[in-house]
Amino acid sequence: MKGIKYISILVIVLFSNLGLAQVKFEAKLSKTKLGINERLRVDFEMNKDGDNFNPPDFSSFSVVGGPNQSVSKSWVNGVSQFSKTYTYFLAPKSLGNFKINQATIEVDGQVYKTTPVTVTVTKAVDKPKDGNNADYVASENIHLVAEVSKATPYLNEAITVVYKLFVSPNTGVSNWREIDSPKYSDFWSQNIEIKGLKVQNGTYKGEDYRYVILRKTVLYPQKTGKLLIEPLSLDLTVDVPTNRRDIFGGRLMTQVHRTVSAGERTINVKPLPEQGKPLDFTGAVGDFDFKVTTSKTELKATESLNLNVEVSGNGNLKLFELPKVNLPSSLEVYEPEHTENVQTNLQGMQGRISDNYTVVPQFKGKYPIPSISFSYFDVKTESYKRLSSDEIIVNVFQGPNNTSAPDNSATLANNGKQPVVVNSDHFAFIKTQPNLVSVKPSQFFKTKLFWGSLLAPLLAIPLAMVFRKQKAVRDADVVGNKIRKADKLAKKYLSEAKKALGQKEAFYVALEKALHNYLKGKLNIETSEFSKDKISELLTSKAVDTEVVTDFTSLLESCELARYTPSTNVAMQQDYDKAAKTISLIDKQIK
Repeated sequence: MKGIKYISILVIVLFSNLGLAQVKFEAKLSKTKLGINERLRVDFEMNKDGDNFNPPDFSSFSVVGGPNQSVSKSWVNGVSQFSKTYTYFLAPKSLGNFKINQATIEVDGQVYKTTPVTVTVTKAVDKPKDGNNADYVASENIHLVAEVSKATPYLNEAITVVYKLFVSPNTGVSNWREIDSPKYSDFWSQNIEIKGLKVQNGTYKGEDYRYVILRKTVLYPQKTGKLLIEPLSLDLTVDVPTNRRDIFGGRLMTQVHRTVSAGERTINVKPLPEQGKPLDFTGAVGDFDFKVTTSKTELKATESLNLNVEVSGNGNLKLFELPKVNLPSSLEVYEPEHTENVQTNLQGMQGRISDNYTVVPQFKGKYPIPSISFSYFDVKTESYKRLSSDEIIVNVFQGPNNTSAPDNSATLANNGKQPVVVNSDHFAFIKTQPNLVSVKPSQFFKTKLFWGSLLAPLLAIPLAMVFRKQKAVRDADVVGNKIRKADKLAKKYLSEAKKALGQKEAFYVALEKALHNYLKGKLNIETSEFSKDKISELLTSKAVDTEVVTDFTSLLESCELARYTPSTNVAMQQDYDKAAKTISLIDKQIK
C-alpha cells in the first residue's frame, strides 16, 4: 500500500512540473471594441524567455507606440514565475472589424504562435472627463469642423465645404496626416488650392480659438435626395500642457496622438421645378449672359467667317451643352471648336464657355442667321430664364449665283447641305506680282567699328588666358567649390527668414518659402504638386542621406504647424540653423 502511495505522489509531482514547464504565449488586448478616436494596447505575453519575436502585420492600424519590452521575475510560495511582454499602442485607420493575426516566438528551438484576435472599430466615442489626462485635454481642445455653405441646394447648384481645424490657445499641434479622405461620389467636385496654412483667430462654441483652413472643396450635386458627404479624419500629434514646470517657471508640454473627424454631413438636394421648364433646357443652373457674334457680316463667296456662341457668368459652366446653330444650307458649316475659360472659387465656377463655328458661304446673296435661344435656372429668383440673340444678316456680295434656289436668304438648313461649287477665284487673294524693291548695302567695311570688331578678339586673348588659369586652379578645388556653393545657396534662400527672426509667423512663412524655393531651384520641381513622401523619394533617389532627408521633411512639417505652438527666439534660431545646415548638406550630397 505504501508503495502505491509513493508512486501516486511521484506521478502528481511529475505532472505538476510538466504543467509548470508548459510555455504560454498569448495576445492580450486592452479592449475588443473601441472608437476610431481611441488607442488600442496589445500585449504579447509569454511565461518563458524566447528569441526571434515576430509581431503580426498591423496593416489596419497605425503604430503610435512600441514595441516596449518588459520582463518580470517573482517567487510565489517558493515557485519561480517569469513573464516577458512586448507591448504595442495602435491607432485604427478606419471603421470596421479587423483581425490581429498571429505573433511568433522561438523558445528552446520550438516556434510558438498566439491565437488571432478580432477588434471592432466604431465611430468616435466620448472620453471620460479627466482634467489630468492628456488624451482628454487634447480631445477638449482640438476640433475638426466641416462648414457647408448650404444644406438644401438645388440640383447642380454650387455649395462649398470648408474644413477647419480649431486649436485652443494653450494647446498646439506638431504634426498631422490624413487617415480618411472624403469621396464625393454623387457630386462634381473640385478642390481649391490653399497656398500655405494661415493661422486665424475665431471662436468655437462661444470660446476663443485659433484655426487653420485645411481644405476647400466646391461641390455640384448630380442627384436629388439625401446625399452624404463622407468625413475627413486626421491623425494629430498634439502638444498638451502639464502641471510640471521648468526651472524658469514655464509649463512643460507632453505629446499625445489623437484622431479627429469632421463627421458625416447630409445634404438634401432639391429637384429643379417642372413648372415653367423650357423644352430646350439642358441643365444650366446659375446666373448667365448669352451672346452670338460673327467676325464679319460682309464677305465674298468661299471666304470664311467665325460664328461664336458664348455663355458667361457664374454657375455650372462645365456641366451643360451650348445651344446648336441652324443656318441656311448655302452656308457651309464646320464642327465647332469648344473653348472653356473657367475658374473655380468658393462661389463656384466663373468664366465663359463658347462654341466657335467656321462658316463658308458658297453663293452670292444675303443669308439670315436666325435668333438662337439659351435657357437656364436662376437660383436667386428660383425661376427659369431665357436669353435670345438678335438675327444676323450675312451679305455675300461677290460669287456665283445659286441657281438651285431662287432666294438664298430664305433657304434654311434641313437634313442636307447644298453641293459645293468650285470657284475659279478661290485663290484670287494671292499676289502674283509682289513688286519687291532692292535694298542698298550699308557702308561698314573699313570703318572704325569694323577695325574695332576685328582687333578686339586679339586683345582679349591674354586676358582670357589669365582668367582660364585662375579658373582651372579654382575648379581643381572640388571640395572647396562644393562647400562655397552650398553655403552660398543656403544664405541665398534663407536671407528673408533670417531677417524675420523673432517674429514667429513671419519667420516660419519665410522659412517655408525658402525650403520650397530651394527644391524648385535645385530639383526643378513644383513642390505644391508633391507630397512630403514624394519629396523624400526624389531626394533619396539623388543619393542624399536618409538622415538629411528626414531633417528636411521635418522642417517642412515644422513650418506648416509651428505657428500653432508657443515658440521662443531660441527655437526659431535652432530651426534656422538646422535649415541652413540641411540645405548645405543636400547641396553637397545631391547627384
